[in-house]
Amino acid sequence: MNEIAERYRRRAAAFEDKIAAVRPEQWADPSPCARWTARDVVRHIVDMHDVMLRPLGLALSPAPSVDDDPLAAFRAARADVQAILDDPARAGQQCDTPAGRVTAERNIDQVISDDLPLHGWDLARATSQDDTIHPEDVERGWAAMGALPPGLLEKFRTPGAFAPGVEVFGPEVKVGADASPQDRLLAFIGRDPGWKA
Repeated sequence: MNEIAERYRRRAAAFEDKIAAVRPEQWADPSPCARWTARDVVRHIVDMHDVMLRPLGLALSPAPSVDDDPLAAFRAARADVQAILDDPARAGQQCDTPAGRVTAERNIDQVISDDLPLHGWDLARATSQDDTIHPEDVERGWAAMGALPPGLLEKFRTPGAFAPGVEVFGPEVKVGADASPQDRLLAFIGRDPGWKA
């Protein structure tokens, strides 16, 4: 089994379950991401799946829009990315990314796969679902944050550093010394772990 492919499969399944549990009237509810509704969180995730395909000269397959059917839009995008990860030749293809030249599977693992648990928290919190992040994802996320070079961390916290309107992390939120690992991770990337709609 390919560890990266399986990690993405697990995370994408968890995110899909959260989309499926959203009630129709909740899609316009605010999320912990400033200026984003619950629907916008899913839109971002679907858009980032498309970003993962571009370095390979690919685009998302035709599918309903997030406005029309968020669940169908995500399922289609998920299938496109999983197909790359399940194909050793495509998964190992080198591509140019903002982080340098890496394999397609590494780009997917470090970007959209790592985003799924965090934005899953956003969607869960926006729609009153269980917002527990898998402990393995919390541990991996915290390790990744600790390994970021200071210059890159500063860029992540600078709105528009990667593209107009793109903000990767917000300012770090202060939490108590007794905060859980999940809350510490969320606070580090600029989320208020106590946020409520």
